[in-house]
Amino acid sequence: MTVLHPRGVNHLAIATRDIKMQLEFWCDLLGCPLKALYWMHGLEGAFHGFIELSEDSYIAFVQTPDVPDRVEYGVTHAPDLTAPVAAGLMQHLALHVDSFDELLTMRDRLRSRGLQVLGPIDHGFIQSIYFSGPEGLNLEIACGTDIPAEEWIDPEVQGLCNISDDELAAFKRPASFERPARPVPQPVFDPSLPHWHYPPGVREKIMGRSDADVWARLSETTPPVTAG
Repeated sequence: MTVLHPRGVNHLAIATRDIKMQLEFWCDLLGCPLKALYWMHGLEGAFHGFIELSEDSYIAFVQTPDVPDRVEYGVTHAPDLTAPVAAGLMQHLALHVDSFDELLTMRDRLRSRGLQVLGPIDHGFIQSIYFSGPEGLNLEIACGTDIPAEEWIDPEVQGLCNISDDELAAFKRPASFERPARPVPQPVFDPSLPHWHYPPGVREKIMGRSDADVWARLSETTPPVTAG
């Protein structure tokens, strides 16, 4: 049985203080078309913009009035491609192209716009170029698919990560899951598991709603412009 899992990134949402600046970079320098720009649903004063990578993969930007302008490298942002950043934050973002020739074309497109680009560099299973984006983004473009796990899982690193052979086997071949006939009920809140840090009382109000109520109350499907 094939294990169902997410097959790609539908969108990566990035906070911004200047959505126009981000659009200028992603649309002109990288050639990605703008597909959506509208008031963000459920968040007053916020703009939402979607840049298309493919028909089911986007970079989204969220501009709100209270996005801080403080950058603390090593905490809020990684200062370069290999430097540390706080746990749970994006260290860098790698975008995909289909061939090495396309990779070189992107390198030259970026350089033709005045941007410095490092690479290409061959990593074995992918080849990459690296560059900086607005507001401290560390960016990569790579080509290559289908990483051979038997060649790229290092036993030494496995040991340093305290991963047993049984655990490694489970990581490489995740268990399948069949959706039951009846929906699984919302579990009781467990603070030891990943969770949103709502203000007191808000968690129960939000997470205590039924799925049907969430669908009815929070969905917003009307586009800002009616197609003519």
